[in-house]
Order: sequence, then structure tokens, then C-alpha cells
Amino acid sequence: DDDDDDDAEEEDETTEKMDDETETANNLVLPCRESDIGGFYSALCSLGVGITVGTKSKYDDYYEFEYGRCGETSNFTHFIVKRPMGEEGQRPTVDNGFAKFSDVRGDSGTCVTVYVNDRVKEAGWLDESVLKLVLAKLFETSQYTVAMSSDQDAQKIIDASKTEDQDMEQLKNQPGDDHDFQDDEQGNEPDTVPENEHDDYNSVKERAKYIPLRLSLGERKMLRLVEAAMTCCDYTTRVDQPGMRPARRTHAQLKGITSILRGLVTACDYAAGQKLLEEDNFPDYQVFFRQMFEIARRHKIMNPEKMRTEYGKLVYLLQDAVSPTVLPHLTFSCKGPIETVYKFLMERDGLAVLEDKMIEVATEEILALKKTRAQISKEIQRKERAVAMIKSKYRSSKLSSEDIHLCLYSICDNNSFLNSNRVPIDKVIDFLTHNFAPDRIDEGYSLSISSGENGARLSHSHERQYYFALQSLTLWRDIVDDMFRLWQMAEDDLLSETVTYSSQDTGQGMQRVQQCPKTYKAMQTILSRVQKKVNHWVGSSVIHMGDHNVPNSLSFIDKYTQVPRILGPIVVCLENLERIYEKDEGIQDMVDSGYGGLDKLRKDILWDFFRSAFDGSGADNFYDAGSCIDGRLTSAWNWCSQLPTKPFYPIFKLTGFIGFDGDFK
Repeated sequence: DDDDDDDAEEEDETTEKMDDETETANNLVLPCRESDIGGFYSALCSLGVGITVGTKSKYDDYYEFEYGRCGETSNFTHFIVKRPMGEEGQRPTVDNGFAKFSDVRGDSGTCVTVYVNDRVKEAGWLDESVLKLVLAKLFETSQYTVAMSSDQDAQKIIDASKTEDQDMEQLKNQPGDDHDFQDDEQGNEPDTVPENEHDDYNSVKERAKYIPLRLSLGERKMLRLVEAAMTCCDYTTRVDQPGMRPARRTHAQLKGITSILRGLVTACDYAAGQKLLEEDNFPDYQVFFRQMFEIARRHKIMNPEKMRTEYGKLVYLLQDAVSPTVLPHLTFSCKGPIETVYKFLMERDGLAVLEDKMIEVATEEILALKKTRAQISKEIQRKERAVAMIKSKYRSSKLSSEDIHLCLYSICDNNSFLNSNRVPIDKVIDFLTHNFAPDRIDEGYSLSISSGENGARLSHSHERQYYFALQSLTLWRDIVDDMFRLWQMAEDDLLSETVTYSSQDTGQGMQRVQQCPKTYKAMQTILSRVQKKVNHWVGSSVIHMGDHNVPNSLSFIDKYTQVPRILGPIVVCLENLERIYEKDEGIQDMVDSGYGGLDKLRKDILWDFFRSAFDGSGADNFYDAGSCIDGRLTSAWNWCSQLPTKPFYPIFKLTGFIGFDGDFK
């Protein structure tokens, strides 16, 4: 009996094994788990019995790929790749049948169509309410969530590509287009800028050589990584310690630089980071490092108010990485050229875009100022027509419409930066010219200053002080106007492989003192241009750069990005003063009784600023302050530091004043 039981157990085990083998033979197991191909695609595989992918890249035709729908007997053994469009280079559009939301249109795009199995149908997943929840779950971590959105504006975004061609055609065919681009309805002022109106140095084509390209979504992710790395590192604290021997300093520089580089690689790919740690194969990633640092530098140039601490550490790290003492050990350079609009278009044979007569209209910033809503709407429509025409005229196999759009709006970003930073200077110049005159002195409002009086280091008559303040403001305006070019020159000097720096105690701590030949030459050009503009020059023409006053070009750039921070709060105070005066009776009584009225208070503030902010103060010797180019800005900063002692300081606080400087992040 025991033997019979053993035989029966063996037979049962054999039967179970055969059943397992039969089941394995009848079922093909594919590696479609989330760990194999990702959660999104594994979810699609579990739902579908076939798939169609329609895709188009910028520089290729539209293709369709089919799998699982090649015939009932295909059993997933065949696939089909086809080009539905008849002519080579033809784009899928609404006119040639691609009118559905799911269709690919334009220069690039991809559509994935999944044909679901019977179990999905039986489960009722094709019901709209259920299907929407399933798709929303699939797309929750993608950029396509707008398709599932219940927002009222979502449908406009969904339909945008469908109506793009019709909108462009409508803009082109609107009545009066040609007239609008040439003459204004009520006058003969051209919207386009004549060739000779601007000097060559300020033409769009010339400025485009220094205008950075907007960051893409992927580049912004890389930017956050570089920002995080610079935020948590203390590179400059370690390598710029006073008294370090050269060999020890070089060792600290190499250790700090390689630590940052390893961190960047490890954050993107852990396995590659481990390999880099073991093999020190840094040159294999030199393209990656250049791209990462170039993105951060480009972002900083476009947004001077950002990365105020991180950029300093970044540029000093790169300065050491290209120095003659460190570069031979790294064996590669981390420095790469900035991606500019001009460089981007030149690589794609699209420089003609910058010479188009509509480029000024297509890249202008629409400012409200005192315009009516109708005027603003007309300017917006004119700009949209110009953009549509340029995109349609210059797109090619090398240069897509999206590329042109990116370049146009990168130039728009530059115009926006210039407007926002020049406006405070222009308004202060207007305050000076409207409230004071060189040949007229209002009672009690003489701008004359005398050396030794109230901290002044200069002696000027009313007329001389008027022109000194006006020329200083005009110089600042031209410097801000040419800031992007100056910034590129400054980086070229900072990251020079031939002009090195030395660590010196300048009286403000240990600083990296470095000569700046390119930046100095650019400043000389600007100064010469301003001197010709104002006919005669008041004060010194000395430009401090590469000395204890302005140690290097980074300090120079940082000084002149502060000009809008100095003048902005003054403009805000004077513009808001009338509003709070009319709105609050208590403030009205205080202004009338304590300051002699609104007009007198406004002029008192301006009188004090134009005298004390341009009096050569701010240093203990004439060479460091005085009337030199940088001393003018030093005097203005000195006035800012003394604002809390001024009798009108409470008025600044009432108009929302917080400070002249912002967060260093």
C-alpha cells in the first residue's frame, strides 16, 4: 500500500509539471513590467492588441508605424512603416486631412494610438467617464495633462494647433496689413525702423550676437541641478583662504572642481557616477559639463537678478578650471561658448531673419503706458502678423517655425530686459530735466556743491552739477543698453586661459584681481560714444578695472546691474506719492504741514538726490571716489546708505520702500 501511495504521488507531481510546461509553452511572457519599460508603456501594453504611431521630426517627413494590425494572422510577426504624405517634405496640415485632435500637424509631433482588447471593452472602460479617469492616470506624470483637464481654457490649448494655419492666413489677409506695417493711421510715422535710424552697433543683427537663447524645458531641469550644486558647495571659501601655499591651493582647487563634476554626473546617472569615481574619466563627459555650465551662465545673463550667490561661485570655479595650473591636470576645458540667437540662426542658415524689415515689429515689447485698450490691441495684432509672416517666409528644412519663434521671443526677452532696466534711468533723467535747468536756479534749489560741505568731495556750480548728473545718468543708460555685450566681454576676460588673476587684499577682503582688456575696451567705446552725445564732458574719464576698486570684470558687471536697484525705489516713491496723498487724509495733512505740500516734497527729494548722490562722496580719498566713472556710482550708493537719516525717509516707507537690494538668491 505504501508503494502504491508513492506511485500515486509521483504521478500527481508529473502531471502538475506537465501542466506547468504546457501552460508555459502556450503563453509567451514578454518583459513588459514597469521596471522593464516604464509604468506608462507597461500600462499601454496591458490594454492593447495593436498600436499605431504617427511621428514627424523637424527635419524629416511624416511616418506611421503599425504593429499588431498587419492582418488577422500576423500574430505580431510583422510591422509596417509607411509615409502617408504624397510628396517629400510635405507637412501634415488641416487642409490635407489631418484635422482631428489626435493628428500630428506642423513641424514635429507624435501620436500613439492603442487598439484595446476585448477585456477592456467588456469591463466598460470605453465609457467616457471611466476612460477619462484611466487616461488621466496614465498621463499624470507627462506634459499632456491638459488633454484631461476640466479647465475652461484647456480646450483652447487643445485646439490651438488645429487653428494655427487658419489664424496665420487670417492675420496675413486682414485688410490694411501693408498700410499698418508702413504708416500709422493718424500719421506718417513708420512702424518699421529705417536702416539709418539706429547705429550699426545697436541693430538687431548686431545685438543678436550677444542675446542668449531662451532655455528649453529640458535645459531648465539641468539648470536646477547646477543651481543646487552651487548652492550647497563652499568652493570659494576653501580655495580663497589667505596664506595658502600655491601647491596646496592647486590641490584644493582640483579637489573642489572634481567633486562638483562628479556630483553633476552622479545626479544624472548613478552608475556613470560610480564609474567616474573609480576611473576618473572626466574627459569622456566634457561635452556634458560644458553644456551644464553654459546653461547656467546663459540663464544668469538673461536674468541678472537671479543666482546672485551661485553665479559668483560658478564663474570662479570655471576661472580656476581653465587656469594654467589646473587645466593640465583636468586635461579638458569646462568652458563653452554661450548659445546666442545669432549663433543658433547661423548654424541653420537663417541669418536673413535678422535682416527682415519686420524684425523690429515682431520683437518689440508691448508696453501699456498711457495707451487705450484699442491701441494696445492694435499693436498686439501688428506684432502677431509680423511674427507669422517671418515664420512663414524663412522656415526651411534646417530652420523650423518653432526655431524662428524661439529666436524672435529671445530677442523679445532682451527688449523686455532693456525696457525694465532703462525705464528707471529714463524717468530720473526726465525728473532732472523737468524740475531743474542749467541756466535757471529756483529759489532754494541750487544744485551747487562745495568740497568738504556735507561730505562732498567735489566743487561744482549749479550748471556744472546739472550737467555732471545728466552725463552720469546718460552713461549709466548706455551701459545698461549694452549690458549683454559687456557681460560676454566680462566672461571672456574672467575665463581667459592666458590672463590670470592674483589674490590680493583690496581693503574689502581677499579679492581676485585680474586685468580685463576686452571689457575695458568695450567700456572705452561706450564712454567715447556718450562724450560725443553730450558735447562736453564734466569730470574725470578714468575707468577703474583690474585694481583694488574694481578687482575684476565680475565686480564691474555686478556694479552696473545695481543701477536700476538704486533708481527704481526713488521712481516708485515719487510716482506713488501723489496716489497716497489723494487717498489718505492723514498722509495729506502730514505732507502739507510737515513738508510744505506735495510739489515741494517731491522737489526736495529730487534736489537732495541730484546734489548728494553726485558729489564724489563714498570713499576716503579722491582717487577711489570723486568724479571718475566708477566714483559716480560709489556716490550714488553712499546716498542710498544715508537715506534713513534723511527727513523724507518716512515718505519712502509709506510708499512701500523696503530696501535698495533684494534677495541674493
